[in-house]
Amino acid sequence: MHLERTLAALCLGLLASSASLAESLPQRWISAGGATTEWIVELGGQPRLVGVDTTSQHPQSVTSLPSVGYQRQLSAEGVLTLAPDLLLGTEEMGPPPVLAQLERAGIRIVQLSARSDLQVLDDNLQRLGELLGQPERAQLALEDFHQQLSHLQQQVDQARQGEQPPGVLLLLGQGGTNPLVAGRNTLADWLLRQAGARNLAEHEGYKNLSGEALLALDADWLVLTDRQLRGAEGQQALLAHNPALAASRAVREGHLLSIDPTLLVGGLGPRLPGVLRQLSHAFYPALQPRQVDISQ
Repeated sequence: MHLERTLAALCLGLLASSASLAESLPQRWISAGGATTEWIVELGGQPRLVGVDTTSQHPQSVTSLPSVGYQRQLSAEGVLTLAPDLLLGTEEMGPPPVLAQLERAGIRIVQLSARSDLQVLDDNLQRLGELLGQPERAQLALEDFHQQLSHLQQQVDQARQGEQPPGVLLLLGQGGTNPLVAGRNTLADWLLRQAGARNLAEHEGYKNLSGEALLALDADWLVLTDRQLRGAEGQQALLAHNPALAASRAVREGHLLSIDPTLLVGGLGPRLPGVLRQLSHAFYPALQPRQVDISQ
């Protein structure tokens, strides 16, 4: 009888401890950053979301939530109206005066790193797992992400067979006009390299290049993304506004790919392994691509 009472007390204690932990975790979240939002959903945290920023477009279900504006230009009034316990984003989130105002109002602010680095992703997901009370689920998600990348790397290495990787440029447009070329230390650069390509742009960050400069780089492939337009529509607008590109080898050979611009916001997100597979399958025909339009 004494043993039964002791076990019952232990069970009650564990239940009380779990309930207390759940109550101490933030319950009303606003997420600012596409990748951050996607990971929250991936780890089962969507029921806690009461608002998102405009870069949070995936999964489709989050687009029905109230918007607090673009992640770099958050609206203090919009955030306060939703009465969150937590505003979660990256160091890209801002502006700083708005964040300071929200902190003074008692809102907890957590900023993760948006750097394109696997160790950073490990740290971010562990932190998210803690905030959600789902550390085991976060660990499983991490292991799956790493396994997918490792498998892809093996495939690319086999397909390459000592040959030089294809030279690629990634262009970020705005309604087709004035595309920015992704250079070093960008998520786009990480994406191209992980897919087995050489990024031909040697500059840091994003930079405008003339049509002549783009032609001179003579890319094997162009990866296009546009903040306003998607897929074939974005490609057509880019070529219409930049006719010099029509003479490029990539365009002549039909080596154009489109990706969703939200993939490049907020660090490494859960959709990236799938996108990497599709890019690498286009760059290396031996991998037997099933589709190369990844704009959706």
